[in-house]
Amino acid sequence: MNTKFNRWVTCPFPQPDAALRLFCFPFAGGGASIYRGWGKLFGSQVEICPIQLPGRENRFSEPAFKEAQTLAQALASQLQLYSDKPFVMYGHSMGALVAFELTRVLQANGMTMPEALILGAHRAAHLPRTRETLYNLDDKTFIERLQRFGGFPEEVLASADLLQFLMPTLKADFTLCDTYVYTEQEPLNCPIHIFSGAADPEAPPAVMEDWRQHSSIDAHMHVFQAGHFFIRSDLERVTETLKTILPLSQTGIASTQHA
Repeated sequence: MNTKFNRWVTCPFPQPDAALRLFCFPFAGGGASIYRGWGKLFGSQVEICPIQLPGRENRFSEPAFKEAQTLAQALASQLQLYSDKPFVMYGHSMGALVAFELTRVLQANGMTMPEALILGAHRAAHLPRTRETLYNLDDKTFIERLQRFGGFPEEVLASADLLQFLMPTLKADFTLCDTYVYTEQEPLNCPIHIFSGAADPEAPPAVMEDWRQHSSIDAHMHVFQAGHFFIRSDLERVTETLKTILPLSQTGIASTQHA
């Protein structure tokens, strides 16, 4: 199949002979570019496909989604265009919530399921939010709260013009997270891997552990000695851990066993 990528599913470094795709979902305010460098980390056997959500980068003119389940429905039809190969999904923070809801849509509709679902830096979906809501704060207070997460570039936070430009998407993303309502469904028929930063005040390992109950097959916990944005500060370790998770019998990537 000669796959053509689109505005939703990007692929900076196509690997047409790859046996596996890794779909990557961004955190709040982030775009597909945060995963651009991953395309060179896994060799020719894994095709890295960052998801580009509306409201950012080359899709800035499109309104960002404010509701996780609605976004998941839109994404489900897109991913089915790329189900000719086995795939794994990784979502970070807001991206974890979106990837989780997307996988539930796939299962409920009898669509192709991922070989594994990898969820990073977001509390288990059924747990109540413990921090304050952010989406309804005034812009100044909202930015002050964002600085606590420690993952937004300082040049962005220091630029009033750039922040004003990004504010609609940031507010929409936090609306999606802060107003999310969990609904009970059957556990997922795929393994779950849980990525957590030991120093993450937003999603420490204690609240990440509860993702285990959402898989009917198996779940594994992986803890990084880092904060909320460990995919930036501890990328080498994240990469090595991912290589232990990807279906190596298909990809042939040299790797160590699970920690």
